[in-house]
Amino acid sequence: MFGSILLVPMNKLAQLFENNKAWVDSVLKEDPQFFKRLSQQQNPKYLWIGCSDSRVPANQITGLEPGEVFVHRNVANMVNHTDFNCLSVVQFAVDILKVSDIIICGHYGCGGVKAAMEGSGLGIIDNWVRSIKETHYYHSDVLDKIQESEGRSDKLCELNVVQQVLNLSHTSIIQKAWSQGQSISIHGWIYGLDNGLVKDLGVEVSSKKQLDKEFLIRSKVRNS
Repeated sequence: MFGSILLVPMNKLAQLFENNKAWVDSVLKEDPQFFKRLSQQQNPKYLWIGCSDSRVPANQITGLEPGEVFVHRNVANMVNHTDFNCLSVVQFAVDILKVSDIIICGHYGCGGVKAAMEGSGLGIIDNWVRSIKETHYYHSDVLDKIQESEGRSDKLCELNVVQQVLNLSHTSIIQKAWSQGQSISIHGWIYGLDNGLVKDLGVEVSSKKQLDKEFLIRSKVRNS
């Protein structure tokens, strides 16, 4: 059985291998020691938690090289307390890599957020984005005032980022790190697919003390 799998023609993906070789050649032309240096250590300052959307690549939109940002991506850039995949990434980034900044970056036009807002009935994804529906309900007074559906969706994308910043701030991983004096700041950003620009939502949590002002953190984006 395995032999037949190995004999499957690879011509459908041939272009990807050619792209890879061209990329390697271009990198080595600029910096002959790049891969040797990269293979010897990983020392990023940043953890990026973003959406799985193929149009939101962390390294490209921040202009960072491989090795400069540790990345976790999932549908709608969620931080769920039952998602051990995400939490394992966070713990590795905090405890082992000692990152100083964690960026949760959503994007306008997010399909996961739209699915939560519209109740599209897409299957398993409905369970994944259930908490976004709760965020939608929590902020319904603000969202219902926005007449255009795209505008409501964009505002919910922003509010979802804020909620994920708060979710991450309350995890035992981050709470422990702060208790031990580790310097970690969690930031909420959002990306525009139509212009390629990242917007800082002005949401930053760097300590337990700031969590006591949770209402102010929510209000900053609610009222913007």
